[in-house]
Amino acid sequence: MEILSQLWSLLGLLTVLQNVLPSQILSLLHSVYESAQDLLSPYAYVEIPEFNGYCGVDLNDLYRHVHLYLNAAASASPAASCRRVTLSRSPSSSRVTFAVAPNHTVHDSFGGHRLSWTHHVDGVQDSLDEKRSFTLRLPKRHRQALLPSYLSHVTSRAEEFERVSRERRLFTNNTTGSGSFESGWVSVPFRHPSTFETLALEPELKKQIKTDLVSFQNGREFYHRVGRAWKRGYLLHGPPGSGKSSLIAAMANFLCYDVYDLELTKVSDNSELRSLLIQTTNRSIIVIEDIDCSVDLTADRTTKKQPAKSFKKCKTTMSSSGCEDSGRVTLSGLLNFTDGLWSCCGEERIVVFTTNHRDSVDPALVRCGRMDVHVSLGTCGFHAFKELVRNYLGVESHALFDAVDACIRSGGSLTPAQVGEILLRNRGDADLAMKEVVAAMQGRMLALAAAGGGGGDQMDNEDVVAAVSVGTRSPNWDTAMGGRKRKESVNGSNGCEKKVKFFVRLKSLTKSDSGKCGVFERGKH
Repeated sequence: MEILSQLWSLLGLLTVLQNVLPSQILSLLHSVYESAQDLLSPYAYVEIPEFNGYCGVDLNDLYRHVHLYLNAAASASPAASCRRVTLSRSPSSSRVTFAVAPNHTVHDSFGGHRLSWTHHVDGVQDSLDEKRSFTLRLPKRHRQALLPSYLSHVTSRAEEFERVSRERRLFTNNTTGSGSFESGWVSVPFRHPSTFETLALEPELKKQIKTDLVSFQNGREFYHRVGRAWKRGYLLHGPPGSGKSSLIAAMANFLCYDVYDLELTKVSDNSELRSLLIQTTNRSIIVIEDIDCSVDLTADRTTKKQPAKSFKKCKTTMSSSGCEDSGRVTLSGLLNFTDGLWSCCGEERIVVFTTNHRDSVDPALVRCGRMDVHVSLGTCGFHAFKELVRNYLGVESHALFDAVDACIRSGGSLTPAQVGEILLRNRGDADLAMKEVVAAMQGRMLALAAAGGGGGDQMDNEDVVAAVSVGTRSPNWDTAMGGRKRKESVNGSNGCEKKVKFFVRLKSLTKSDSGKCGVFERGKH
């Protein structure tokens, strides 16, 4: 009781002194107390406010990094060592975010040293605003050596967490000749489910693409050292349904990049094309699909080859699209977009061109340095086919796998879209789905053999898939891919099946490699 009475007497004396002494003396005494405490304490303290300066307008980027860093470490020991945390989740995201509760401390370790972060939230007098800051406590003896490396570690972890956790967007250009810098793109959340795990590609091709993407993503120092813009060009070519768009979505999900789908027909001229490029962000994939069909880029080259008389006539009439460069996107403007000075206005970008016919693309667009990697996507190989069966039917093996392998080796393979359509409509019956796939492959082999021998009309892939309904579906079955109703007699189908079996046995001896789903190659000069 005597000790308590003495403490009360001391508190009363401090209260009296606080009311009697001038504020200047009280401030001086407080500074002396803090200096003595800092001198005797083995720890150093670093404060990181939410805003820079005294105006409270400019957001402190380091404060944001600390907040993200603690989010990244939420599942590890720092979250467990904090007595109170704040959890939140936005309507547009399924991720739960973690934050240190006001005026609470979370502990961390780095380089064998124990550190701690305290989140301070203080009210502002005569205002509803709050003053927020983080205070870092670290060993005083190792402050000079520990602080720079630790802050660098915090920043790198925060940036990686932000890249992975942020909501990714799918952009498309909406300009119609205005050339506006403010509203060049509109976006929606990008939630495409395609990944490399579900993609129907051969394992070796998947590995090559993923290795190249990882090397590009981690190549900041390399690209800066060699003096090249930090970008990568991909040319995806193959028939319709071979998986070009799905591969782009898988690349975006793998790298956690935004996707900019550039529609060249909406771009009025080269100036607007440059303004759209300026508005794209880092860590993004810029896609131009069907590059050979988007705009007429061959007119630029044909104009240069016109005789002087013809060029003079064009200059007078201004009626030829090849003579009028203004008011449209030209080959020169697109080249400058992909590999010119304007392509260096950002970092960590991937430019992807897709086409169904690589030979139709101007060689200047696909040379090395612009399209660094050429990926040929075609029909399903056996490994890609098994991946599709696993995804659609949940089947690891089937008795008809050997028949499918024989058909693929004999040239009867189908595109991933065609196989996926058959498996999708028969996903409730694995046996029926496999029978239809084998019938479709046999039908394709028959069509190719008939076209090669000149004994009949050549059938395209869609006709072949439409023909698989013979013997397995109603004669009037209208397939989604073929879009045609085919009526075949039972006797006619039996005759076709006998011919198909003969071609299967004959061509299986060749064991050709025509069934590979894709080819990965570097860009050529």
